Amino acid sequence: MKTVSLLIYEDAVLSCVSGAMDMLIGVNRYLAQIGKEPAFNVELVSEKVKNIQLQLPAQFICYKTIDEVTHTDLIVAPAFAGEPDAVLRKNSALVDWLATMHARGTEVASLCLGSYFLAEAGLLKGKSCTSHWMALEDMRNRYPDITILPDKVMTDQEGIYTSGGAFISLNLVLYLIEKFCGRDASIWTSKMFSIDMDRVNQSHFAVFQGQRQHEDEEILKAQAYIEAHYDQQISVEQIAGQANMSKRNFIRRFKVATQNTPLEYLQRVKIESAKKELEKNSQNISTLMYNAGYNDLKTFRQVFKRITGLTPQEYRRKYCRSVSELSN
Repeated sequence: MKTVSLLIYEDAVLSCVSGAMDMLIGVNRYLAQIGKEPAFNVELVSEKVKNIQLQLPAQFICYKTIDEVTHTDLIVAPAFAGEPDAVLRKNSALVDWLATMHARGTEVASLCLGSYFLAEAGLLKGKSCTSHWMALEDMRNRYPDITILPDKVMTDQEGIYTSGGAFISLNLVLYLIEKFCGRDASIWTSKMFSIDMDRVNQSHFAVFQGQRQHEDEEILKAQAYIEAHYDQQISVEQIAGQANMSKRNFIRRFKVATQNTPLEYLQRVKIESAKKELEKNSQNISTLMYNAGYNDLKTFRQVFKRITGLTPQEYRRKYCRSVSELSN
């Protein structure tokens, strides 16, 4: 039986903790029904006190404090609500404990924004990770020695696990159930909790908001120009001219500031506009493509699929209410 320690702190997201608990305890019940031993001993662990009042009207009574944990197989850091700096500062003891326990051989997992705890503990240095799509740019800037995988639902490297955002993080719990209990237990859990199995991509959930966490005024002007003229046939040379730079220098500064080349940024702005149109109506794909500044349908579909993980038609079926209602 594996002991799983769920970290509890006042900023923790309630659904993140309770969802993981429900799934792990649920699979124990399934195993008992088929005559097998329970797979998980689930314990709630906090820093100092055993009664943790969340910022929501909910309280967890923890089994142990971190000082009382002598052995555990897996520590799970759930997501938090709040600004990363404040949360990490408040919970620095938990960060230190994660580093100490991993050095002793304990595996560590993060759900959604829990990835910040692993990163702060130095556990992701030189490794790849994922997290909630809204946090990826900030994590990329904070932790340049970590490879951020924005599309991934989960990562598994040498006993360190990370997961995508919000409820999709429960796919990591499902993955761990399969890893430790087998495929049959994972299938049962998937069906019982209505979680799609084998999800590998979270990119279609992301909303592109422009990488503006930098202080390069000329590049900010170039970004604004792109966002105002994305539907036109503008070139990198034109955009560089707006910033009064040579093309070569402009591309270099743009990549440093935004982590994208100007062409990648332009494509993401175009595709974000197309996504919004697909969500609203059943407009002809060709018309929608032209409105987003593309002239070639094949190119549009290829770029859309690369950025979102779905074709335009698949995206529309998933997010446009009128189309989904008509297909039922």
